[in-house]
This record gives sequence, structure tokens and C-alpha cells, in this order.
Amino acid sequence: MQTATIIGSGPNGLSAAIVLAAAGIATTVLERNNQIGGACSTAETTLPNFRQDLGSSAYPMGVASPFFRSLPINIPWIEPTAPCAHPLDDGTAVMLEHSIEATVDTLDECDQSSYRSLIAPLASEFAELSEDILGPIQHIPRHPLVLARFGSSALLSAASLARSRFAGTRARALLAGMATHSVLSLAAPASAAVALTLMAAGHALGWPILRGGAQTLPDALARHLQDLGGHIETNHEVVELPQSGLVLANITPRQLLRIAGSQLPPHYCKLLERFRYGAGAFKIDYALRAPIPWTAPECSRAATVHIGGSLEEIVESERTFTSARPFVLLGQPSLFDPSRAPAGQHTAWAYCHVPNGSTRDCTECIENQITRFAPDFRDCILARSVSSPAALERWNPNLIGGDFLGGVMDIRQILFRPTRLLYRTPLSHLFLCGASTPPGGGVHGMAGYHAAKTALRSLNR
Repeated sequence: MQTATIIGSGPNGLSAAIVLAAAGIATTVLERNNQIGGACSTAETTLPNFRQDLGSSAYPMGVASPFFRSLPINIPWIEPTAPCAHPLDDGTAVMLEHSIEATVDTLDECDQSSYRSLIAPLASEFAELSEDILGPIQHIPRHPLVLARFGSSALLSAASLARSRFAGTRARALLAGMATHSVLSLAAPASAAVALTLMAAGHALGWPILRGGAQTLPDALARHLQDLGGHIETNHEVVELPQSGLVLANITPRQLLRIAGSQLPPHYCKLLERFRYGAGAFKIDYALRAPIPWTAPECSRAATVHIGGSLEEIVESERTFTSARPFVLLGQPSLFDPSRAPAGQHTAWAYCHVPNGSTRDCTECIENQITRFAPDFRDCILARSVSSPAALERWNPNLIGGDFLGGVMDIRQILFRPTRLLYRTPLSHLFLCGASTPPGGGVHGMAGYHAAKTALRSLNR
């Protein structure tokens, strides 16, 4: 009987395992930690009964994932009242609302029609758009006109798109905050793509969180895998390449070199060595005695808050990732999921981007940014747990230097990720299936799905 070993139990690894197990292949997932999920997991890092998401926390692309939507499993999404809030120094906030019209109402009047014309077509065709942008990178688009409309703006830098389409500060700030999820300089070509995708997703499907925490998703995938006959082994670190059956590795190129470098051709090893990793994250988990007391109360309507002020300030923050006033991404999931904390108390997390592997302590910088828009925030803190880039990588070796996206997601590394072979390697039984393959970082399972389909085609040949 054909067998397969999956290295790593993040959403991509579990998705690959499900595809192979459903095809009748005896599939085993090996996970180095004692808990599955990779960077999509939950634990009590601050105080007992305060459940913190360790990596991912909001899932606009998870709820859009064609693979997740195809599975006969229950994923308990919770949709916050608004997908995202962006507070400003005037005491108000720009809101990404489910409704385009409600979002427009939070913008300067001069930008309202521009926002509609930019985002409404993408939101109305988001199902078709997401199918193509999450599809295999080297394929004929199923919806070429939709993709062409997206590409006409997506290939621009976020800074240039914001300045060319919007005259007011509010819409510019909103788009800039969205673009930071690309973890690129906002002057970089195609940094607008992530911003447009996330805004359209917010209107089309929302930015849901998971009831009970991020861990709920890998646990649901694992149960389905086991129903298909697959197996999972935790506390099993792979130090050398399995010698029999298919091997799908939900790991980065650097880790593949450690495990299998001696068996790979030198020219391929050199290509893997050239793969570039992106900025890291400096993350803080909080246990709070009360909700965050935002100056703009509308911020409490969103599970995700973008903290960074104006377009100009955000551009500077993401230019070198060393600003004293960094752009901060903050999550407050317990406002919508009371299972995350004891009654009346709350959890939150916040992180900023830093140079890959940075040793700088950003605690004060992050909290200064939060108190800028919630002056009494520090009075709410019961406990905090700080994770530097090095700590994140120790917990999950896929997070090279604190990089959550599995490598820089610029144009070159999206098209050929991590090499022109994409999921394949020079070894016929070995495939890559993590965030370092298309379509890149994010919780959607599509890299694992495409890698497994590639492996199955290889078997058939």
C-alpha cells in the first residue's frame, strides 16, 4: 500500500494529509511539538483560563478557502460586528464594515465614490477572485477578467495607490493599514494586492475568528483526517528524511536543507539558500481585567484593530521596521468569544514588524502606540507574555527570524516559491507544502492542497 509522511501539522500539513488520505494513501503526520496546529494554535500563555492565539487569529482567507469550504466539517466561525478598526488621532476611527456603504460613511466625503469604484467590483466578485488568487500559480485563470481588474490596481505599491485614488487622510490610512499584512515596504510593487484582497474579503465574507481560539481549526482538520484513516504523532521531530513513501514537508527551505540537504543536488540547495525571509514579529499576549478603553468606542466593534495613524506614518514604520512608533496589529477576540477568558475579563494580543531576527525589545513602543488611542490601557493589564522573533522561532521553527509568512511575498517570490519547481523537489518522492510555496502565507490550507494534488499526479504518472 502506498504511504505518505507529512512533516508538520499546521493547516497546510493537515490539508495535504486529508487529500492524500482521501485518495486511499496510508498517511501519517509528524509534529515536533506536543500540540498540533503550528502557527494556528492556542494556549494559556499569560494566566490560567486566558486562552491566547499563538500566531494567526482572524481568518478572512480561511473562510474564503475553497478547500476548507469543500470539507464535510463544522468550522465554528464567529463574525465580529465589524472586520477591522483603524483609530486616528482626532479621537475617531475609520472602520472596515461588512457593508461598503457603512465603510464609506467613515471616510472623507471626497473619497467616498472612489472607494466604491475601487472595492465594490472586487467584493462582488470575491468568490471568483479568491478562487484564482488561491489557485495554483501556474495555471490559466478561470476568471481572467476578474483577475485583470484586480491586477490593474494590485500590482501598484500601496503608497502610490492610496495617493492616486484618495485625497483624504482617512481612506489613505485605511488602505495603508491593510497593506501592512503584506509585510512589505508600502513603496514596494504589488504591496497593494494584500490591501485590496483584505478589504474585499471584509465586505464579501468578513474577518471571522474561531470559537474557542485558533486551535479549533487544526483540531477539526485532525478529526476529519483521522476519520479518513490518517494518523498524527506529536512530540516527533524529524531530523532526517523518511526513506519510503511520499514525503510532504510543511517546512521552510532552510529546514529542508537541514533535514535533506545531503540528498539534494547542489544546484537545488543553492536555490534554497537564496530564498529570502521577511520581517519578523515582536508579539505580546495580554490578560486584561476589562476591555480595552478606546478613545474611539467604535474600535470595540472589531476583533482586529490597526494602530498606526496616517499613511505617512505607516509608510515610514514599514520602510525599515525600526520606527519608534511602529505600526501595531492588535486583536481583541474575547469581545466576541467569551470562552477566551474568565467572566468579565479579556484577552488581547499585539505585534509589530521588526527586522528579521531582531533582538530589540519593542514592549514599550507597542504599548505607547496602544495608549495613544486608549490612554488607560495599561491600567487594564493583569499579565503579559512577550515573544521575540527568536522565541517565536524556538516555538515554531517555520517562523524563521519571526517571519510569519514563510518568506518574503514580493512578486518574484510569489511566482517562483521557493524555486521554479514550486511544490516539487529533485527527489521524486519529496514535496514542499508549506507557506514557502504558493499561494504563500495565510491560513487557507491551499498550499497543502495543491502540493498533495501535485504528489498524486506524480504517482499516477
